[in-house]
Amino acid sequence: MGLKSRKENQMSEVAVRGVRGLVALGSMVLSLVWGCTSVGSQNLSDLPIGVVDPQRILQETVKGQRLSDTLNAFMKDRQALVELEQKELRKLEGELMAQSTVLSQEARQRKEEQFRQKMAEYQQKVADLNREVQEKQRELQNEFRRHVQKVVSDIAGRRGLGLVLEEGANSGTLFYRPGLDISTDIIQAMNQERGEAGMP
Repeated sequence: MGLKSRKENQMSEVAVRGVRGLVALGSMVLSLVWGCTSVGSQNLSDLPIGVVDPQRILQETVKGQRLSDTLNAFMKDRQALVELEQKELRKLEGELMAQSTVLSQEARQRKEEQFRQKMAEYQQKVADLNREVQEKQRELQNEFRRHVQKVVSDIAGRRGLGLVLEEGANSGTLFYRPGLDISTDIIQAMNQERGEAGMP
């Protein structure tokens, strides 16, 4: 074998060793990176979690009580309108029953048609008022919820929480440790805004 061939073989061996070394180094680096990723990332069980009870917040905050009072007053107004319509319908029905034997067939038919028309108007009004109440409820609840979310976000940020869940019958949260509940903090923070805790 000539000098040139020997040199080429030596260079090939160096190249192969170099490649093997790079592969080994690469594997070591990947192992280190994988290890760091595993250590550095938090498991879900380590994620700081908070839980809030929306019903408590609604009942125990000044804003929540105001929401309930406003909605109740709105519903009472609508209920009063419905009761007026009911009263008129009962009166019309009573007249129809009392006069059914003395009225002519034509007059009775007019009365019955008048009653049916009033009943249809009443049913439409009830449907409209129910829709108004639902829209008002949705509007008030959305406004309240936006405010609660802001307070929850502030407190979660200060506590370093990564997730806040709702507790309640329809929330989907089946179990949590009582120490995770931050509802009291939310209630206190909301009631302290502009001194609302001392307001009636």
